[in-house]
Amino acid sequence: MHVFRQDDVTRPATLGSMPPAEGTVRDLIEAALRDTDPDGPLRWHVICLLRQRGDLESFIEARRLCAGDTVTERLLGVDIMGMLRPFADRTLPVLRYLAASEDDAMVLYSVLIAFGHLADPRSLPSVLDLASHKDSRVRYGAAYALQHVLGEPPDRAGLEMLRTLAADSDADVAGWASLGVALRSAP
Repeated sequence: MHVFRQDDVTRPATLGSMPPAEGTVRDLIEAALRDTDPDGPLRWHVICLLRQRGDLESFIEARRLCAGDTVTERLLGVDIMGMLRPFADRTLPVLRYLAASEDDAMVLYSVLIAFGHLADPRSLPSVLDLASHKDSRVRYGAAYALQHVLGEPPDRAGLEMLRTLAADSDADVAGWASLGVALRSAP
């Protein structure tokens, strides 16, 4: 499970055949789809390149992928959208739709991570809806996202859910939520 870090952009590639930054968006997408590992270096190299481009074409391709027939396509589309902050107004409706309609736990996890990256309080209702999901990966995503989407001042229901997740039976979920409670409750 990949939580984007700033050094992902500058980390040296571990594969010898990374696509060049000047490739077309469609070529970059096709290269990323060939990396079947959701945390794969080729896939995240492409996502970082598209983040750096930050253009409308990247957004349109990501949106197209979010409507894809396969989990791999939807997962890639969501991961790209989470990196395109300039398009948050257009991205949030797509991600909120997926949060309400998607069945795959990994896609839901990625939707929640994208919400966290975009840090937009308008996504809070979707995060709260998924925070009690039966799959711990989804709850982990919610624990990550909540601390970023609570707004200022922090939403009370969101803080309460973060506290609930801090007592989750899954140690990773509880750990992220505890960190979020500590960060958002600090004076």
